Amino acid sequence: MNFSSLDDAALIHLISTTRFDSGEQNLPESALGELYDRYGRLIYTVAIHVVGDSETAEEITQDVFVRAWEGAHMYRPEMAKVSSWLVSIARHRSIDELRRRGARPENAQGIWFDDDLNGLLSTDGPESEVETAIQRHGVRRLVASLPPDQRKVLGLAYFRGMSHSQISEFLGEPLGTVKSRIRMAMQRLRDELSEE
Repeated sequence: MNFSSLDDAALIHLISTTRFDSGEQNLPESALGELYDRYGRLIYTVAIHVVGDSETAEEITQDVFVRAWEGAHMYRPEMAKVSSWLVSIARHRSIDELRRRGARPENAQGIWFDDDLNGLLSTDGPESEVETAIQRHGVRRLVASLPPDQRKVLGLAYFRGMSHSQISEFLGEPLGTVKSRIRMAMQRLRDELSEE
């Protein structure tokens, strides 16, 4: 079977439904391998941006695909693309690792949209590269239009993995202020994206 010709949802379906006792033991492993080939670099990029350590990011990347293997039966294509689902697992796993260590990400300055967006959007050829570049530009433009205080808290929360209380402590701002800024920024981005 040519796994590279299957779309992401079909690969997840194969992983979740193929039984090992059916004599088709290589199907789910090969399907998972194809997913790893497509998204391993993206997942690693998400992890390293949050934890800031390549060895830990590699461990998180492996763990994300183990979790995808174990949780493939819970994936719902109507809820998110496979890449978004994997990124979400990676982000949560990375934040969990930081909390376990009681650590903060290094250089958490909240200026995230140039480097971080490059790693989050993958490409698959010239057409996808152009589309991805347009999306990145649009998101950068929207984020750049936010007031600096909102832009900073968003960067700290979503790309540096800091909790609201960590952001509050880091910036020396009241927790309620941090939560309000994140809420206002997200609402503004949501409104702008829905208009576009």
